[in-house]
Amino acid sequence: MVFLNLLVKPFSIFGIDASVQNRVGTDAYGMYFSLLNLTFLFNILMDLGINNFTTKNISQYPHIVTRYMGKLLSFRLLLFAVYAAITFGLGFSLGYAGKEMSLLAFLVLNQFLTTLISYFRSHFSGLLFFKTEAIISVLDRLLLILFCGTLLLLTSSKSEFKIEWFIWIQTVCYGITAIVAFALLIKYIGIPKFSWHWTFSKAIIKKSVPYALLILLMMIYTRSDSVILERLHVNGKHEAGIYAQGFRLLDAFFLFGMIFSNLLFPLFAHLLGKKESILPLLRTSGNLLIGGAFVLVCFCYFNSEYIVSLIYDENILQSIPSFKWLMLSFIGMCFSLIFGTLLTADGDLRILNIFSFIAIIINVGLNFLLIPKYGAEGAGFTAFCTQCFIAGIQFIYCSKRFCFKFTAKAISKYGLFICAIVGIFLLTEFLYLGLLAYAIELLFGAIALFIFKMIDVKELRIQFKDSE
Repeated sequence: MVFLNLLVKPFSIFGIDASVQNRVGTDAYGMYFSLLNLTFLFNILMDLGINNFTTKNISQYPHIVTRYMGKLLSFRLLLFAVYAAITFGLGFSLGYAGKEMSLLAFLVLNQFLTTLISYFRSHFSGLLFFKTEAIISVLDRLLLILFCGTLLLLTSSKSEFKIEWFIWIQTVCYGITAIVAFALLIKYIGIPKFSWHWTFSKAIIKKSVPYALLILLMMIYTRSDSVILERLHVNGKHEAGIYAQGFRLLDAFFLFGMIFSNLLFPLFAHLLGKKESILPLLRTSGNLLIGGAFVLVCFCYFNSEYIVSLIYDENILQSIPSFKWLMLSFIGMCFSLIFGTLLTADGDLRILNIFSFIAIIINVGLNFLLIPKYGAEGAGFTAFCTQCFIAGIQFIYCSKRFCFKFTAKAISKYGLFICAIVGIFLLTEFLYLGLLAYAIELLFGAIALFIFKMIDVKELRIQFKDSE
């Protein structure tokens, strides 16, 4: 499943999504990007931990799958109604109307279909049908590449492609995937009987509130930037489109980081459950993810114009400032993927919710202060500040909670690593080596990861052996 997602989704992001933005133009895509992120804000209301509940219980008690499925599907329809009402209400309050509300309706439907697909996948996971789940996990993206890619080839000019088509094609792809997933599920378990059980639904809500609140708060401080930007700036749609050009690459990087985080969560939970030290795993994973991210971020930061020009056709220079800030924010995100995952595995959801609430105040406050004057660059800087705060506060709390000890040797190692990476990038930039500079930077960055033991092969072998 990891291999298929890494093979298909990056191509979908850069081959299809970026091509659509190039074709429809910055303003039209900026409107779509803002509406899309609006639908993400309250997406957790359609799940509330149901997928985790399904996977866990079906894997333990496979015979209950048909009985529970009918109850959960009925409950999901109620949750969708609540989610849709809140999202449309927020859309109206923000001043969206006419065409924008029409597009929002389809995007809300798309969110429901993706949630439904995830729910069906949770059954395949619980029943240990991993190959089926892997195929379903990428089917919608494969269909998008096929349908939208064909349409992009058949239309040669910007005026011939509409952002509405992209949204409608997504609806079709999600719909087909949901139908295929449901048909396969019926084949395995039979037709479920729809029923409503309030006590059952209430128990799920009560159990999932802390987790759902955490996801909701995180969505607000990571996804509200583009909504505020599009609504607050005098040229909002254009600025949101520029912001989307930098955010797309950040989103792709985050996809890789989330895969890493999903692997860490059960390992942390296992060690904490057995009351064993998490420090060796934390050190190994932290070095690998954050060290690798630092090299990647430096490459993107120092070669921003070249990278942006490879992906997009217009507004290259305008998008570079926000692109740089968003790339720098990825380092903070990696800290959160490590230490946030550790705190989640430890069950510290209350403190994570407090940190996230403070992050929202910082994020919204800075956005309202900076966006009117600086536009996309102000939103990018705000994202950087927000991620730095979350990374710093989680690191400090974990340091005290798990009694981290910092030696002069360890601190000097990280300091020298940072100086070496930044130094080589500054040197290649000064020498004007052209395309050769990119190869030198990546090669030196990879070598430095091993020299400074950010990638410690011996330690990785020990960790993999211990986790078997």
